[in-house]
Amino acid sequence: MPNPALFPLLPFHRLLTVSRPALWVNTVGTLVTGLWLTGHLYRLDASLLLLLVYLTLPFNLLIYGLNDLSDREVDARSSRKGGWQGARLTPGEARPLLRSTLLLNVPFLLALALLLPLKATLLLLGSAVLFAAYSLPPLRLKARPFLDGLSNVAYALPLALPALVLGAPVPWAPLLALMAYSVGKHAFDAAQDIPADRAAGTRTVATTLGVQGTARYALFWFLLAGACLWPVSRLTALALWLTCAGMALALHIRPTLQQASRLYPLSIVTPWIVGAVAGVQLVAGLVRGS
Repeated sequence: MPNPALFPLLPFHRLLTVSRPALWVNTVGTLVTGLWLTGHLYRLDASLLLLLVYLTLPFNLLIYGLNDLSDREVDARSSRKGGWQGARLTPGEARPLLRSTLLLNVPFLLALALLLPLKATLLLLGSAVLFAAYSLPPLRLKARPFLDGLSNVAYALPLALPALVLGAPVPWAPLLALMAYSVGKHAFDAAQDIPADRAAGTRTVATTLGVQGTARYALFWFLLAGACLWPVSRLTALALWLTCAGMALALHIRPTLQQASRLYPLSIVTPWIVGAVAGVQLVAGLVRGS
């Protein structure tokens, strides 16, 4: 039996920090929204419960742990890393983090592959592969302008999982809206990292377009996301336009790194704001019995 001392893991509190719990809403909330859209919000069987657990710490550790591993040099220059916006890893934490990420993800993925229908399994694996390819060589999509943001459609894919598990129709309009939102949000959030990315020699959509160009690019995707949502929920579409398109427009009007940093907290809470608007409609529908 291997000696645990020879294969150390990262302490739980560090794993929690790396996984950025404030952003778990992007994975857990997406799955719950997918359940709502199937009309089976309370129909949680063993596979969906396990999937819900997996999309908390393990899956977010895959997303952000691999990202932090590949971005150690950039993060060392970033003033916003080292807290709730992302960990700043020490040299000795790299291997333990990689082992911990594999240990928490591989068993879940194997178990889910046995429990989920084939299409749902392939979709989940596709999302995991996209996140890994975003951070890790040889693809390292993070350093490939425009592909970096487009690969973030992986955030949207869990929305379709409940439909595939329960045999319900895939909610295409909300799925496409969330894909567009994810691309726009990635670009918007990358604007404040332009100096650190350029110093590290990392080419991103933001370093390519500059602050103002990135604002316009993000604005396009946010407008498209709202347009996709409009036939489903005009109120939710308006909330998305007011918050996301509004902050992109504010950055376009004042295209500075300081403005990008000031607006970033709003970017973090946009899923909560838009989700709350959608949730109010859900509660109203439940009260009416619809």
